[in-house]
Amino acid sequence: MTDTLVLAYSGGLDTSVAIPWLKDKGYDIIAVVLDVGQHGKDLNEIQAKALKVGAKQSIVIDAKAEFADKYVAPVIKANMMYEGEYPMVSALSRPLIIKKLVDIAHENDAVAIAHGSTGHGNDQVRFEAAIHSLDPDMKIEAPIRDFQWSREEEIEYAQAHDVPVPINLDSPYSIDENLWGRANEAGILENPWNQAPEDAFALTAAIEDAPDTPEFIDITFEEGVPVALNNEQLSLEKLIIKVNKIAGIHGIGRIDHIENRLVGIKSREIYEAPAAAVLMTAHKDLEDLTLERDVAHFKPIVEQQLANLVYEAKWVSPLFDSLMAFIDDTQKNVNGVVKMKLFKGNATAVARQSEHNSLYDEDLATYTSSSSFDQASAVGFIKLWTLSNTVYEQVNHVHSQPKKNTVK
Repeated sequence: MTDTLVLAYSGGLDTSVAIPWLKDKGYDIIAVVLDVGQHGKDLNEIQAKALKVGAKQSIVIDAKAEFADKYVAPVIKANMMYEGEYPMVSALSRPLIIKKLVDIAHENDAVAIAHGSTGHGNDQVRFEAAIHSLDPDMKIEAPIRDFQWSREEEIEYAQAHDVPVPINLDSPYSIDENLWGRANEAGILENPWNQAPEDAFALTAAIEDAPDTPEFIDITFEEGVPVALNNEQLSLEKLIIKVNKIAGIHGIGRIDHIENRLVGIKSREIYEAPAAAVLMTAHKDLEDLTLERDVAHFKPIVEQQLANLVYEAKWVSPLFDSLMAFIDDTQKNVNGVVKMKLFKGNATAVARQSEHNSLYDEDLATYTSSSSFDQASAVGFIKLWTLSNTVYEQVNHVHSQPKKNTVK
């Protein structure tokens, strides 16, 4: 009886040549394509291609809503940005893809899962770490990493096994895309001194071509998650799609980033994440209005650790679960509306309100005669606030000279 293998299938050359290669190893192959919002791909065509090149079964799963609700929403609530710039575009889809692959493998009594990652990228770690976490007994095949073909040898193998070679194979870029954004690397981008040419971008207009008039949009949040655009209630999936389009027209969301990869090398990455730029800016602005001071100051420490965990393939981990429990608790009062100004590559929060959860008291903040703040209480507060430092300095004189004794 032939063993069954589940393949994470993209329809590109790498995963397509993997099918006959894995068949030669004795596997019956189930090719699985996850729709997480790839732009401009005919998934039905990809599904048919997998069968044509030798898969026993080909499955397409529409996972956009689950991706938005279960994976993007936590990133928004936690303001996750790896190294302060990267909104987790590619790293975010991998846990969901692996979860689906493992589920399908169990349903079909498969003995192995295969992926098309190379040996020098982050994705091999993300795929295999997640598989080990969910099923440590599952065998893993990584043909692209293991057979180490040159591109010429790969094309030769494809032609010998009747695998269609994509017409865009000479594209200089390596692209990964989902609902949350687009990642682009390789080719001319590998030299960090080269400016990214316009053909490297697909979701955003050049600043020079962006409208000369700003556009204003209102984002409504409930418990830290966007739920409406300009008062229109939308699922998170549909809201992201709309904001991506609107913000992209204004040239918002371009990121040119030198990234410290998990495997230890630096990589120049070009990202486009229009919706992420708008929604995460709006979310942070609303938190400034609704989070208590100590929580607001401590939360970024948790956010950074969570971003590192997601990037480093530890979505399935007790620390991730515990830190997300903290994040979820902080979001109970992050409710309200933020008005965003979109103009020439910038997404700026220009107004915000929270009817029931705002901690902003205009009567306390005002400098007018209507102020309810008791300024006289500040004198005692300052003395007590600085008391420990004052005593230490009087004793040790680290920053001051001791007083000279005056003899009368």
